[in-house]
Amino acid sequence: MTIIRAAAALVALPVAASAQLRPLEPFEWRMFDDGRTVSAQVGGGWFQDQRASLAGTEGTLVEAGNVRAFWRTGRVVLEAGGTVQRRFDEESRFAPAEPGVQPADDGERHDAGDYRVLTTVRLTNEGAPVAAALRFGARLPTTDNAVGLDRDATDFFATVGGRAVRGRMAVQAEAGVGIFGTRQTAFEQDDLLIYALRAEYDGGVIDPMLTVVGQQVGSGHREIRGNESLGEVRLGARAGGRRWLLAEAVAGYTDFSPSLGVLVSAGMDW
Repeated sequence: MTIIRAAAALVALPVAASAQLRPLEPFEWRMFDDGRTVSAQVGGGWFQDQRASLAGTEGTLVEAGNVRAFWRTGRVVLEAGGTVQRRFDEESRFAPAEPGVQPADDGERHDAGDYRVLTTVRLTNEGAPVAAALRFGARLPTTDNAVGLDRDATDFFATVGGRAVRGRMAVQAEAGVGIFGTRQTAFEQDDLLIYALRAEYDGGVIDPMLTVVGQQVGSGHREIRGNESLGEVRLGARAGGRRWLLAEAVAGYTDFSPSLGVLVSAGMDW
């Protein structure tokens, strides 16, 4: 019944969207480890040479208050997260702003970030050599179209993922579809591939990890403005146990991802 109620709540949300500034974060598989029921984290990010597609500008993005919370009940993990505030310092222009986006006279744009609700259902039994899960959710309309950092609309996404643990090494992957709308009346919806990969080593006190995360436009048509491909490689380390710190260096490999960046967060598991 928990799965049915969660799925019904998400399906009831409107599926109209535009692109997002940042890619979808990968699932935290440790929530399915023994003894974990609740987890919460907060952090921030700094990104250089980030493009804001709808504003048509490139600059430095700072995210303050990146939050994520998880609650596990049996095979199901409920997740909520978002970004409290974004600040974007414009440095150059690569295209005219989209209609309705206001100019930033002082070169700074401020807006709330996107907020997300997700459900992840484990498809395999505990102790399976390879764990599998279905993850689905929505990104809520909390941003301001006039600012141009993001859009006041709702996204839907669904992925299938797996995780394998061998000794101290854990490898996870997930891929699926994101349903995003556009601002073009002749092409109102675009479906993109969403993906995430992560390899993590249990070092005891410090756990190094390598993460690849992004979204890819299909080959059947050109990139639609606001729905561009995103991609990042992240090299990081988590320190601690139930109370932990995570720091990641970010390098983008698509035109609309930052050239360099840093993500830092702190959290607690119960």
